[in-house]
Amino acid sequence: MPVKEKKRPAVDAGARVGGPVYLDHSATTPVDPEVADLVHRVMLEGWGNPSSKYKPGNAAKIVLERSRERVANLLGAPKEDVFFTSGGTESDNLAIFGVMEAARDAGRGDHFITDAIEHSAVLHTVDALREDGFRVTVLPVTAGGFVEPDALRDAIDDRTVLASVMHVNNEIGTIEPIRELAAVAHERGVLFHTDAVQSFGKEALDVRESEVDLVSVSSHKIYGPKGVGALYIRHGVEIRPRQFGGGQERGIRTGTENMPGIAGFGAAAELCGERMDADRERIGALCDRFLGWIRDECGGDVLVNGSRENRIYLNLNLRFPDVEGESLLLALDLDGIAVSTGSACSSGSTEPSHVLLALGLSEQEAHSSIRLTLGRGNDEVGLRYAAECIGRHVRRLREMAAW
Repeated sequence: MPVKEKKRPAVDAGARVGGPVYLDHSATTPVDPEVADLVHRVMLEGWGNPSSKYKPGNAAKIVLERSRERVANLLGAPKEDVFFTSGGTESDNLAIFGVMEAARDAGRGDHFITDAIEHSAVLHTVDALREDGFRVTVLPVTAGGFVEPDALRDAIDDRTVLASVMHVNNEIGTIEPIRELAAVAHERGVLFHTDAVQSFGKEALDVRESEVDLVSVSSHKIYGPKGVGALYIRHGVEIRPRQFGGGQERGIRTGTENMPGIAGFGAAAELCGERMDADRERIGALCDRFLGWIRDECGGDVLVNGSRENRIYLNLNLRFPDVEGESLLLALDLDGIAVSTGSACSSGSTEPSHVLLALGLSEQEAHSSIRLTLGRGNDEVGLRYAAECIGRHVRRLREMAAW
């Protein structure tokens, strides 16, 4: 089922004044219309079980393997090394638990290393590892949000099995030096995993060049459907499955495949590969101008959390002194502007961001921050409107705080 280019407006045409202005693409992206068309067709026409040997099953198997190839191509990986999952969280859990349990069963080690600003899918897995008797080291990060290679090198011991550092941080957009970090891990025979959910389809990641051993990716961050992701496992890496059944995905992730989701994921990955350079150029330029407009509207008293230079082009994590970020978020929502105060996976929490605290910010500074992440549907008109609304509410909230 080839994906054909169609001249249709994006679903998040939300950059129009008077309509929604969506600025939370790191939480999720709208499904691309071409991808949605393919998902719909697979649901109606490609409903066969790919494990079956008759014609509907064989047709579904073709779609499954073509989708696997599309995802693999965006990673520079052999398609045989890509395994479909339900999303980034499952991929992270499978990578970490699967490798650590396989190593302990074989007597090779019991020590895992990660860092303080990982996604909750990794940090909560750390809690579970500790409860299961594994040793864990959580590395600090610099004020810019970077894991230093020397810190990783110093943390490795003779029982270290796996290190995991995300490629792009979901809150502050920091691009970690994963190629250097993977090289450090390999010096001591340690495997290296990266959560690339935020970078996949946006920043180039070739597993042959970076030499990472495991990579977690997700569909709904790249204009694909929710409920589907993938885990790249370098050939030869031993991993213990976390669920058992009919042996699908060569026994690594058993269970009947989510064929509409997988087809959509593959299509979204292929489109991202085609549009990556153009998206980076256009959205990156918009993001730079947007920051300038916000500073103009707020009188210049706006701070960028994390590195301004080494971050993904679509991310602005901004701090507004004397402004409560949650109040700003709610006020902007009434104006039709969607922003975030941190990770969408912990949006119901009133606790300050663990990422911002790890950078050295105080709780008050963390609570004064919001995250703005741009996407394909944003344009200059909508961003100027958003900047005006941000400035108006920041001035009002600061006046209220001064009373």
